[in-house]
Amino acid sequence: MSGSQATQYEVRKGAAWITLDRPENRNALSAILVTELYDHLITANKDSAVRCIVITGNGPAFCAGADLKSPPGQIVEGGRSVSYPDVLNTIINSRKPVIAAVNGAAFAGGLGLVGAADIVITVDDVQFSFSEVRIGVIPAVISVVCLPKLGPHHGMKLFLTGERFSGQQAVAMGFAHRAVGKNELVDAVSAEVDMINLGGPNAVVECKKLVRRVMQLSIEDGFAETADWSARMFRSEEGAEGMAAFREKRPPAWVKKD
Repeated sequence: MSGSQATQYEVRKGAAWITLDRPENRNALSAILVTELYDHLITANKDSAVRCIVITGNGPAFCAGADLKSPPGQIVEGGRSVSYPDVLNTIINSRKPVIAAVNGAAFAGGLGLVGAADIVITVDDVQFSFSEVRIGVIPAVISVVCLPKLGPHHGMKLFLTGERFSGQQAVAMGFAHRAVGKNELVDAVSAEVDMINLGGPNAVVECKKLVRRVMQLSIEDGFAETADWSARMFRSEEGAEGMAAFREKRPPAWVKKD
């Protein structure tokens, strides 16, 4: 595992694990943490050995929101400035699936990482809150990635009240996929990684694009565009290998043998 000032980065079993590592301030989104997180996301996307990315936290919190003493977007060492929307957009557009492993409390801006992630596994009793309204501001930027999951029904109530909700409630509202016990989180996330690794590398990339794209299309345009898309995938080398492996009752070439 390689460490920086505010994060840790490790690749294991095809997954790049990015750990927010400032437990003393509950992994708040400081300028340096956001910059390092952005750099790790870029590194993971460029690494052919990485099939997916996991974002988690060290300590009792996942992410407590913006660090008001050193907010994202400030210039850090080396004269660089990375905004929080830069990070969220990188997660959304990542070629590799991004899993949020929510180990502890996630408040305010920290929920943007949950909203942007493709798969969310959370500890069942952790606390979430869109707490911005309690200090006289709004969850503006993160609404872009959180409202598509929550919808206006749940989003309106949670944004207006700032009330806390649990990991189990997050699943019920469609904000997370699965809630598990604290000691089960790593195993649950590893199981998701293993399932992603069974899919064709290019097919996984294209599936992520597919979900984002189809939601933007009319039914007529959707059928037209996806018919061409399907044909391209069936003609691809990876598609040919997958179908051959199925016929021959063997694992496809991309599945690594233990």
